Amino acid sequence: MRTVRICQYQAKLELNTPLTLDEDGFGHLIRVLRFNKDDEFVVFDGLGHEYEAVLTEAGKNATYVCTKEIVRNVESPVFVELGQVISRGDKMEFTIQKAVELGIGEITPLYSSRCGVKLDEKRQQKKVEQWQKIAIAACEQCGRNVVPKVNDITDISKWYDAAPDALSITLDPKADTRLSALEIPSKLRLLIGPEGGLSEEEIDKAAQSGFKGVTLGPRILRTETAALAALSILGCTYGDL
Repeated sequence: MRTVRICQYQAKLELNTPLTLDEDGFGHLIRVLRFNKDDEFVVFDGLGHEYEAVLTEAGKNATYVCTKEIVRNVESPVFVELGQVISRGDKMEFTIQKAVELGIGEITPLYSSRCGVKLDEKRQQKKVEQWQKIAIAACEQCGRNVVPKVNDITDISKWYDAAPDALSITLDPKADTRLSALEIPSKLRLLIGPEGGLSEEEIDKAAQSGFKGVTLGPRILRTETAALAALSILGCTYGDL
């Protein structure tokens, strides 16, 4: 029987203290899985704290008690911030979900000149909240207890220079260096462009900001494939895959 894992995002979890499930946790455990009083599950706060827990009430409100702390580290030894230009439809959701499974440390959605998605301020906030929930759900499924943060949508020109001390890389099919041949520090930034690719101006600006072009091989990958292929290579070569 599989272990049911529920994230109570950034909640203050304590042993032997009655706590109340949030709306998402209630919906999943009570409405979907039909959990009852005394049923057991695992709860985590998305910050690395994780506990065995038991339901103490399963009515209109659901309460639980943490009974035993679980101490483990399942985070990748390589912290990667993914700067992903927003893709259309459900491709962005797919990329975020799978990037979390592959061990991504942080995600920054980006606008670029060829980005096919434009949102007003209100819709931007809702999208970020939606993407954060996708990251949380992916952690529940894959066994992570640290939830990667999904940052606010940022213009690519501002993101270039946000972390000048980090190793920053972008995919370039014309580059001579393979991703697997780099000397990777414990933290890096990975830039993935949109379906139409980065403009020449954006490529030049990336180089001026210290981004190093690397290749994944002779074929051109779709934006959602490129991100996951790069993270898989990083995880296999330098991480824990």
